[in-house]
Amino acid sequence: METKIKSILFDLDGVLVDACHWHYEALNRALLTVAGIEIDYDDHISNFNGLPTSRKLQMLIERGSVQKYQIDQIWKLKQKNTIEVINECAEVDPSKILLHEHLKRCNISRACVTNSIRETAELMLINTSQYDSMSFVISNEDVKNNKPHPEPYICAMVRIGSMPSETLIIEDSDKGMESALATGSHIMRVKNAKDVTWERISEIIKSIE
Repeated sequence: METKIKSILFDLDGVLVDACHWHYEALNRALLTVAGIEIDYDDHISNFNGLPTSRKLQMLIERGSVQKYQIDQIWKLKQKNTIEVINECAEVDPSKILLHEHLKRCNISRACVTNSIRETAELMLINTSQYDSMSFVISNEDVKNNKPHPEPYICAMVRIGSMPSETLIIEDSDKGMESALATGSHIMRVKNAKDVTWERISEIIKSIE
């Protein structure tokens, strides 16, 4: 299928994998251990979802929920917990394997752009058999400004060699959407990873022709 879209940039959590609850669980385990607090799930979805852990912890400092001296311990424990949760919960989604096969046949390049750290992002992709389908991963360690700033997606487009008019970005969170919209690319918003199918993406691509 010939298409004007030359590349697709995928967010990770809520797009390629439904990992929002994984991050929520990993962070809350760390917060409970170190600071004796937990974040309410609705609060996490409304205010924290899609942000790097470092930003989440800064927000908790500003709220007075945690102290500065606790941050390093919470961050390290959260990353350890995240790896454990990924290994416990990550599964291969056959629909994603089919999606990547179709996109490869269409000569559409793919990359993952996430606010997660590289170690956990790559582990999620490896454990769900999607890592080899990505040209590369842009993590929160690869840019100065993370989402909702557009820098992560701009860096990905430069690296992949794709103009905004040739790029489709797939996002689920408000902060991710803010980042994507600022690039001037084509956007597909989804509720969760179950929405990210070849059928839906092919309809979007056809509508751009």
